[in-house]
Amino acid sequence: MNSQLSTNTYKETKGKANVKHMLSEYGILLALLGMVVVLTILSPNFLTSANMLNLFKQVSINAVLAIGMTFVILTKGIDLSVGSILAFSGIITASFVVGNDTNLFLGIIAGLGAGLLLGAVNGIIVAKWKVTPFIATLGMMAIARGLTYIYSEGQPISGLSDAFLIIGTGGFIGIPFAVWIVLITFAICSILLYRTKFGRYVYAVGGNENAARTSGLNVDRTLMSVYCISGLLAGLAGVLLTSRISSGLPQSGVSYELDAIAAVVIGGTSLMGGRGRLWGTLVGALIIGVLNNGLDLLAVSSYWQQVIKGAIIIIAVLVDRKRT
Repeated sequence: MNSQLSTNTYKETKGKANVKHMLSEYGILLALLGMVVVLTILSPNFLTSANMLNLFKQVSINAVLAIGMTFVILTKGIDLSVGSILAFSGIITASFVVGNDTNLFLGIIAGLGAGLLLGAVNGIIVAKWKVTPFIATLGMMAIARGLTYIYSEGQPISGLSDAFLIIGTGGFIGIPFAVWIVLITFAICSILLYRTKFGRYVYAVGGNENAARTSGLNVDRTLMSVYCISGLLAGLAGVLLTSRISSGLPQSGVSYELDAIAAVVIGGTSLMGGRGRLWGTLVGALIIGVLNNGLDLLAVSSYWQQVIKGAIIIIAVLVDRKRT
């Protein structure tokens, strides 16, 4: 009799543990599905094909930024400069492709290179000069924004070539090019993070930097690399956004770092470093995008939207601390 009770108790405990594990791993998917259902009921325009295309194009920018941010946060860092780097890279690219198809690839490479360069500077300041990531990237946020205004003289750059605009407005088999770029970026970064030594080093540094150094890992090189990745993907996001809005705007990218960080944290990556997953970041970006899109359709004030997103970040961090 006691044996039977013990067996039943064990099965019940195991069942609860399995449910808890499933909710921990896939709860964000249920949250996304729930948001989609609620917004579909509240707004008949939400699930229309036109709105879905617009939503995916909007999400693509934040998704690219958030993928780069995931690498940084996995090492227990933060990158507050991605929005400003996005703007600088976008302006650089726009200046090359004004009415000129021949400079298309040169302009894209220049934009990506600008993002990579500023990301590398972040990495040097954090890894070599041992400056706290928050302070280092906060300074770079101001520097990159200032360089953007200096380069553009505070004026937007319009009249971009048709070939360049196709990147942000065109598509293949009904799927926008921006979404294909996100999927390719996700695939490459997943291989880098889960199938290479570098990916293991990223988790090791975030889990315990001192232990990683003791084990002989090149911690400084790993830290520099993740900030380079973040800067490069911010540059890619700048190219995508510039093509999508048909002009280079010096004021673009403001507060984009907030959405990127929110997507990463909501996706389950710990701000304490060493734990997280890229697919969760993609789902987190979708949640942020669906939230922004749905609130716009429901005519919710942009001021309240900021309050809601801030509250979601705090809740996600609290959940992460409890889970940790």
